[in-house]
Amino acid sequence: MKELGFDWEQWNIQKNELKHGVSRLEAESVFFDPQYRLFSDIVHSTPREARYVLFGKSIENRILMVGFTLRSQKARIITARTASKKERTIYASEEKK
Repeated sequence: MKELGFDWEQWNIQKNELKHGVSRLEAESVFFDPQYRLFSDIVHSTPREARYVLFGKSIENRILMVGFTLRSQKARIITARTASKKERTIYASEEKK
C-alpha cells in the first residue's frame, strides 16, 4: 500500500488555524479515520481539477470537513473546519463508504 502524502499552500495552513481553529496535523489526521466519508465536490470541481470533501474524526476527537484535491499523488488540502450539524449526521450515518 502506498503512503499517503500531503501538500499545503502556506496560506491555507494559516487560514485554517486562524479562521477555523484546525491545525495542519489535525486536518491531515481525518484521512486516517477508518470511518471517514468521502464525496466528490461537484460544486467546486472544474474540468481541470476534481475536488473532494471528506468528513472524518480527527486526533482531537472532532468531526471535521476537509476539502481537498489530488496533485502529484498527494492530497492538497484547501480547507478544514469543524463539521456542521448536517455534516456530522452524514458522518454518523450507517451507510459507511
